[in-house]
Amino acid sequence: MGSVGEIYEANHAEGPATVLAIGTANPSNVKYQNDFPDFYFKITKSDHMPELKEKFKRICERSTIKKRHTFLTEEMLEENPKFYDTKASSIDARQDIMVTEVPKLAMEAATKAINEWGQSKSKITHIVFTTISGVDAPGADFQLIKHLGLSPTIRRVMMYHLGCYGGGSVLRVAKDLAENNKGARVLVICSELNSVSAFQGPDEANLHSLLAMAIFGDGAAALIVGADPDMSIERPLFQLFSAGTRILPDSEDMVAGHLRQTGLSINLTKDVAKTIAGNIENCLVEAFSKIGISDWNSVFWISHPGGPAILDIIQMSLRLKDEKLKASRKVLSEYGNMSSPTVLFILDEMRKKSMEEGKTTTGEGFEWGVLLGFGPGLTVETVILRSVPTV
Repeated sequence: MGSVGEIYEANHAEGPATVLAIGTANPSNVKYQNDFPDFYFKITKSDHMPELKEKFKRICERSTIKKRHTFLTEEMLEENPKFYDTKASSIDARQDIMVTEVPKLAMEAATKAINEWGQSKSKITHIVFTTISGVDAPGADFQLIKHLGLSPTIRRVMMYHLGCYGGGSVLRVAKDLAENNKGARVLVICSELNSVSAFQGPDEANLHSLLAMAIFGDGAAALIVGADPDMSIERPLFQLFSAGTRILPDSEDMVAGHLRQTGLSINLTKDVAKTIAGNIENCLVEAFSKIGISDWNSVFWISHPGGPAILDIIQMSLRLKDEKLKASRKVLSEYGNMSSPTVLFILDEMRKKSMEEGKTTTGEGFEWGVLLGFGPGLTVETVILRSVPTV
C-alpha cells in the first residue's frame, strides 16, 4: 500500500482542465426587438400608458438587441394574466412551468454537447448545474439526470440564484472537480427561462422592470470538462488555466434579483457599468500576473454582455480594439442577455469562428484569453483560458 500522499497524488489529474465539447439550446419562440414594445404593451393591457411605452421603445432601441428567444408565449400570457399584474401572486404558476421546463431545455443543450464529445454518457462522473429560474427539491440537476439516463452515483453540484455571473462560477467549480478527480468528466449546465421567472407588466414606480423586459432572453448551454484528454477520441477546445471570483466594493445593491410572490424582481442601477469599469483592470492584473500579460489587446475576450453600456465602458477604459468584444456584441444582438449561459454562448461563437478560419480555437490566433461574468453582488468571475490548436 502506498503512502497517503502517493494515493492522494494518484487520484489527481496531471494537466489542467479543458473544455471538450459545447452545446447550446433556445426555445423556438422568437421575439424581434423592433416589434417587442407594441407586443409588450398590448399583451399587458397597458396601451393607456403612451409615455411609458415611448420610454420603453427608446430602451429597446438602445439595447442593440435584434431578437431574443423566449419560452413565454402570447398564449401563455393570456392564460396567466397574473404574470403581468404587478400586485398579483403568480409564483406558483411560474414555478410549475420552470420546474418542468428548465431541465428540458438543459437536456437539449446537454445532448448536443455529449454528441459532440463522442463518448458514452456513462463516462460522465460529475454534474454542475446553475439556474436562477425556479428553485425546487429534488432540483433541476436531479431532473436532468433522469432525462438523460445518467448514473445514479453521479456527483452533483446544484447552484441556484447566481444570475449572470453563474457561467463563470460553473467553470470554476468544474475546473476544481476535473483536476482533483483523475479521469473525471464533468457535465456543466446553465439553463435559464428569464421570460417566465421575471416577466412583469410596465410600472411607473419600477422602471428597473422595463430594462429587464428589454434585455433578457432564454437559453441553455452545456459543456463537457475534463483534464488529461484522450487525444485519440477527445478534442480539447480551451484549457481552463485559472479561475477566480471577486466581490466589488460598495456594490451590493447595484445588481439584485429578489424572489417575491409576483415573480423575480430584478434591480439594476445606473452605477453598474461605471463600477465594473473602475475595477476590471485590477481583476485582470491579478488574473494574468502569473503569465506576465498586461496588454489586454493581446488576449481574446469572452465578456458577459449585461448590456451595451457595460461593453462600451469596458472597451473604452481598457482601450480595447473593436474586434475584441465582437463575439460578445454578436451574442447580445442575436439572443439578448440570457443570464448565466450567455458567456458559454460566446465561447461557442469563438469556437465556431475558429472552425471557419482554421486557426486556434479563438479564430484570432491568440493563445490566451479571458472569460468574465458579472452579476449580483456585484460579483466578477474571471476565468483565464488558453486556446488549443484546432489541428
